[in-house]
Amino acid sequence: MSTEQRADGPVLVTGATGLHGGAVTRALLAANRRVRAFTRDPAGPRGRWLAELGAEVITGDLLDTESLTSAMQGTSAVYAVTTPFSVGPEGEIEQGEHIIAAAREAQLTWLILASVASADRSTGIPHFESKARIEQRLRASHIPHTIVAPTYFYENVGDPAEIIAGGELALPISASRPLQQVAVADLGALVAALLGRREDFLGQRVEVAGDQPTPQQMADALSAAGNRNVDYRQIDFDTRSSDIVVMYRYLEQTGYQVDIPTLHSRFSEVQWTNFADWARQRLTSRRSE
Repeated sequence: MSTEQRADGPVLVTGATGLHGGAVTRALLAANRRVRAFTRDPAGPRGRWLAELGAEVITGDLLDTESLTSAMQGTSAVYAVTTPFSVGPEGEIEQGEHIIAAAREAQLTWLILASVASADRSTGIPHFESKARIEQRLRASHIPHTIVAPTYFYENVGDPAEIIAGGELALPISASRPLQQVAVADLGALVAALLGRREDFLGQRVEVAGDQPTPQQMADALSAAGNRNVDYRQIDFDTRSSDIVVMYRYLEQTGYQVDIPTLHSRFSEVQWTNFADWARQRLTSRRSE
């Protein structure tokens, strides 16, 4: 172990002010883990909020190896979230290269890379393929690592209250096509659990899903949660983003292939939330705000 790393050190989370990284940060803090939140905008509202929750919020950039290396010093592990949506797939690969270079420089003893389920299946989806390239480069680096690969997030559908108010759920998937998904809070809980089981998961790839409702079942769950009818409508692909078009075609024709029962058995400490319960919880939380 590097002299500047400690087994009891904080966990560095990149992308900590985003949906994914933020959920992991909150889950780790709730599990009494010390967290170092890496962001380009620590003074922004999300950065200030994480600081109020107890995170050590630091400034850094995923395209700056030096800032990443500095942030990794003294940590027990790094949870690395990359994103293609502001920089494109090639930009995401570059982010991954900087993370790997920094991990090597810092002599990191555990890098947990956030990827996406099915990225290792040659899907042809640009932002899946960029994550697959980062996974390949991480494996070739021989840095001790684990890959966490979630499916679609429940949160991707939007605000349940707004969907219920509008009376319609619309997605570019057939009404009867199961869609494996997970609540970001459950993903965070899995990462918190994983941190206590390093030796069990070194070198492994963990795909993550909590439920697999069809879009019609999702609409029915929203109807029940809001006590108001929500219809399901299959919409055409949004041609403004070829990446998203290819993704939804894959989800329609092939779909994620997570072994959900085995995953839930391996992480029985996670209180897995199905889609219907997630919708009810979101509505209850909104009403109490």
